[in-house]
Amino acid sequence: MIGVAIVGAGIGAEHLKGYLALPERFAVKAICDLDVERARGVANGTSIHVTADLDEVLADPSIQLIDVCLPPHLHFPITLKAHAAGKDVVCEKPLVRSLEEANALLESVKTTGRSIFPVFQYRFGPAMRQLRALIDAGLAGKAYVASSEVHWNRGKGYYDIPWRGTWKGECGGAILGHAIHAHDLICYVLGPVEEVFTMADTRVNAIETEDCAALSFRMKNGALVTSSVTLGAAEDTSRLRFCFEGFTAESGSLPYRPAEDKWRFIARAPTTQAQIDAVLATVGEGENGFTGFVEAIADAMEGRGGKEVTVRDGLQSIELVTAIYRSARGGKPVRLAEAAEGQWIKGWAPQPAPTAASA
Repeated sequence: MIGVAIVGAGIGAEHLKGYLALPERFAVKAICDLDVERARGVANGTSIHVTADLDEVLADPSIQLIDVCLPPHLHFPITLKAHAAGKDVVCEKPLVRSLEEANALLESVKTTGRSIFPVFQYRFGPAMRQLRALIDAGLAGKAYVASSEVHWNRGKGYYDIPWRGTWKGECGGAILGHAIHAHDLICYVLGPVEEVFTMADTRVNAIETEDCAALSFRMKNGALVTSSVTLGAAEDTSRLRFCFEGFTAESGSLPYRPAEDKWRFIARAPTTQAQIDAVLATVGEGENGFTGFVEAIADAMEGRGGKEVTVRDGLQSIELVTAIYRSARGGKPVRLAEAAEGQWIKGWAPQPAPTAASA
């Protein structure tokens, strides 16, 4: 049994469901939140200990895994603190606020021997198992193009939480906080990005960060990808489409669990639909969403890794985010290999204009 403490009772409530679905693998020992009443509501009459004291949680020898569900600007310092206490970490996105912090996190993994598992639960679902099976069977061939739509609805009420919509608290807008999962899926399927061009704007809400974006990726394997992002849609929908030499894969419109939606896999000659269907018939059941994500973590912590999301996956997403924001500000394509040049290694948040006193 892996002892878990959830730090942050907001999205932590959803994380709790995943752990409780695997009672033979995990025991949630504590929920830690400065708002103790909110934490009690998440614990909901269970025997889970509720506390506002993070140091108490980190000192508990029965807890091996700290699940960080705090606002983005706290992810990096709390992860380092958990590593120093000898704990492995699950961390919500974004993992860090800069590639400089990313490098420090890698150093922490090396020096402490503790792991970090970035939360990219979209990878776990029947559609991804099916798509991976078709690729592994050799039916995909060359990847041509792909497209992603993250079209959600976020109004003024969403930003009543003070840290949202700010560079200091949320560290980014729709690109960072909403489309990051879809972009991770694109990289999970097609491999790393070579170059990105981005246009971004704040068109929906009176906030600091962007809430609309149009992006183009050239992948290292040559595939071309488009991504459309908005928080001004009438309803929440997400769509993905991959066009390979041997077939086209397209999702439904389920917004937060696209890999758990029903996908279409359409043969392209000379590949036949019978070949596609034969492979799909061999794909077994598995845990989905956050439950599948933490099941892979349990396997990794018990020495049977291979399916877990790794720190390298999380840092790849930070490199991509850095290049995206650099492109949006510069108005030109940015190669991922150049993303961290100069001051960009310190992050993508806009720097305040120098004052007369500091000039």
